[in-house]
Amino acid sequence: MPTESPLPRGLLDADALPLYAQVAARLMDDITAGGARAGDRLPSERVLAERYAVSRVTMRSALADLADRGVIESSPARGWFLRSTSAGTRAGAGGGEETGDASADRSASAPGGRSVQGFADHALRHGLAARTRVLSSGVRPAKVQEAEELRIAPGAPLFEMRRLRYLDDLVVVVEHNRLPLALCPRLADTDFGTASLYATLRTATPGQFPRVADYSVEARQPTAEERELLEITDVTPVLVATQLAYNQEARPLELTVAIYRGDRYRFRASITD
Repeated sequence: MPTESPLPRGLLDADALPLYAQVAARLMDDITAGGARAGDRLPSERVLAERYAVSRVTMRSALADLADRGVIESSPARGWFLRSTSAGTRAGAGGGEETGDASADRSASAPGGRSVQGFADHALRHGLAARTRVLSSGVRPAKVQEAEELRIAPGAPLFEMRRLRYLDDLVVVVEHNRLPLALCPRLADTDFGTASLYATLRTATPGQFPRVADYSVEARQPTAEERELLEITDVTPVLVATQLAYNQEARPLELTVAIYRGDRYRFRASITD
């Protein structure tokens, strides 16, 4: 993985913008200077990450930022294409659409979508009623492994929550969420039986927006506790989805393990180079 470093100063103050926004601005400048036309294909994420000396996570955030501004768009299995060189004059900081709460139909990383997909968004789009039952929540010191994944110091305050999520009163998933409390202190005082996790993150200073995520899914048999919580009475397996979401500055924001009833969950993804 390349070592990330601030980009040269241009019309933007490099110190005032997160790295992904600097990369987006530089890429926009290069697109304009190169005389690219609508429909032209961009190099792969890997090639772009090497060209701008950043990680692929940062590169994905930069591409998602330009997609939010209508400059580029993705095509499943084909990559990123220029939509219009005049759609966005210069990529600045932050912005974009935020998502709802924790996942039911998440897109693992930004290509083809605007940001990390949410459970509440899925319910809204499909006309379903979402409901949450909080099993436990609180603040505790981060363990060494958690600290490594979230890039915080071992023992730093960590907000932890376990929830049952329902669609039309049918239980779908047990979620275990862990987030660095420093990114949004309000997490400790919020009732997530009614409040949205991602909506609460947006109220932080600065606001926290999940933009990309590393996502993996595996099937296994449920434990006795999972059978009870998910109301499984037969041989239905569970799908265990592990997600590490990154914010608009490519900083780890949320570590979640979601355990779905196998008969009530489907994962879709577009795979690109």
